[in-house]
Amino acid sequence: MAAPKDLLRRVPLFQGLDEKHLDTLSRTFTDRTFSAGTEITHEGGGGVGFFVIGDGEAVVTVHGEERATLGAGQYFGEVALIDEGPRSATIVAKTDVTCYGLTPWQFRPLVEENATIAWPLLQALAKRLREVEARQI
Repeated sequence: MAAPKDLLRRVPLFQGLDEKHLDTLSRTFTDRTFSAGTEITHEGGGGVGFFVIGDGEAVVTVHGEERATLGAGQYFGEVALIDEGPRSATIVAKTDVTCYGLTPWQFRPLVEENATIAWPLLQALAKRLREVEARQI
């Protein structure tokens, strides 16, 4: 099932996309449901997916320390979408969670075939990196 476009519009990573690209991107996502208590990602584990939460809440921990609670419209795994590297956090469903997922092998052809998608995504990733760096100072 495609991700709702109104949900994707709220994701900073996709805010620079026009309606056509947003529609294409939406159809690329697949829905996943995780029961409360289920581990969605494991810190240090392989990371091959980007997720946007549609419904529910998930808890983010890093080195066993709770860092955040994510809810509808929030997302995780954007770096793994690009580099397929290890997860930087463990994310566990606090309640039943519906997510919309995108894998690198779905995302890469989309970007390669629609070059105008790349620049807004790079800008959003750079902004996110600066926010993380600012928190560490």
